[in-house]
Amino acid sequence: MTTNHHPNPQSICIFRLSAIGDVTHVVPVVKTIQNQFPNCKVTWVIGQLEHQLLKGLPGVEFIVFSKSKGKQGVLAFKQQLFDCHFDVLLQMQLSFRANLLSRYIKANRKIGFDWKRSKELHSLFINERIPYLHHCHVLDGFMQFAEQLGCKKKLYQWDIPVSESDQDVIFDWVDRDRKTVVISPCSSHQLRNWSVERYSQLVNLLIEKYAVQVILTGSPAQRELDFVAAIESSCLYPVNNVAGKDTLKQLLCLLKQADLVISPDSGPLHMAGAVNTPVIGLLAASNYLRSGSYQFPDLTVNKYPEACKKYFSKTPDQVKWGRKTEFPGAMDLITVEDVAKKVSLVLSKK
Repeated sequence: MTTNHHPNPQSICIFRLSAIGDVTHVVPVVKTIQNQFPNCKVTWVIGQLEHQLLKGLPGVEFIVFSKSKGKQGVLAFKQQLFDCHFDVLLQMQLSFRANLLSRYIKANRKIGFDWKRSKELHSLFINERIPYLHHCHVLDGFMQFAEQLGCKKKLYQWDIPVSESDQDVIFDWVDRDRKTVVISPCSSHQLRNWSVERYSQLVNLLIEKYAVQVILTGSPAQRELDFVAAIESSCLYPVNNVAGKDTLKQLLCLLKQADLVISPDSGPLHMAGAVNTPVIGLLAASNYLRSGSYQFPDLTVNKYPEACKKYFSKTPDQVKWGRKTEFPGAMDLITVEDVAKKVSLVLSKK
């Protein structure tokens, strides 16, 4: 594979469609590239939902792909890119769909993942690789693409733009005279979710011990609305349920206003870190060293080692890096007491 290239690319295309947590991790990569190459045009091929969070990111032109449009969406994507040519494509997604779509992106350098991380025919659509990085966090893996371009200084900055109207909506939800704990209880994978019973027990503890206001969030998906409603109805005290009422940018504003966020392995976990709000990650079905909070790893309730022992009879070091323990009952390894200990580290100081 070729490694000959111009040291100062004039146009870079980033391909990362999803998911919310992953595109949040890509933002500091963009900032790093823009710092190294201030005159370089940056284009980002992104998913429709993810674009709702990141639209307006300074210096970035977005090409939005909607997988829900099927073949028509693919044809529209192909047509949109027909006259485009980039110095560099950063192929940062490994799915088969993403690999196929990337063939419509013309670029001199098509940089992808190393052999060990490659899958879904990824190797057929790239001509250059980042090196293998042992046991790395997802964000560090993405940052390798900036390093491959020659970026010397890594910028771990987010500064995702929001409007004044988005912020105004949040001020109507938050009582500024009380501490605020935001609980985002749902992951896109249900086996990464904690139970309704334990969430409600945690809410009761938070209100009784710390006199906080608790705000529950979730997407407009019916299963999430039902899950959050079940938590609300099980609590002994009133909570503010805003599930399905906020946009992603409004959620970002809410997370920034919070004193503490609690979430499983999900997009809001990483959004909270992006606005530097302490976040307790509830992780048993995945390895927090790979996909947990990048900014607040010490607040993670980490039961992945116990899950590996229970389901594989192995330690995390003995299983393949990134292997999930998404089995019924895995998240039950996390107790309310486990979370309460992490809560005390944050709220007892405030």
